[in-house]
Amino acid sequence: MHTHPDDVPLLTALSALADPVRIQLIRDLASRPDWALSCSNFDVPVGRAAKSHHFSVLRDAGLVEQRDQGAKRLNRLRREEFDARFPGLLDLTLRADATE
Repeated sequence: MHTHPDDVPLLTALSALADPVRIQLIRDLASRPDWALSCSNFDVPVGRAAKSHHFSVLRDAGLVEQRDQGAKRLNRLRREEFDARFPGLLDLTLRADATE
């Protein structure tokens, strides 16, 4: 199930973007075309279960959409929809100095 960004409260969006691992996932997605990365393609310092949890948080916040293709789960950043709901928030998150 995917939550549309229009249905996401601001606090949920901010909470989803407050974790360094989730910021890295978002940055990786932003740098690639839609549906180019499967969950196993992300190099983050957490185990499989934790990575699954982070993707769940991002889906619930309307940031990520996922679809299964064979044995892979592909991802896309819902940038256009999220930007329409929260203008500028994703741009701030993706800035290089946002987590420093």
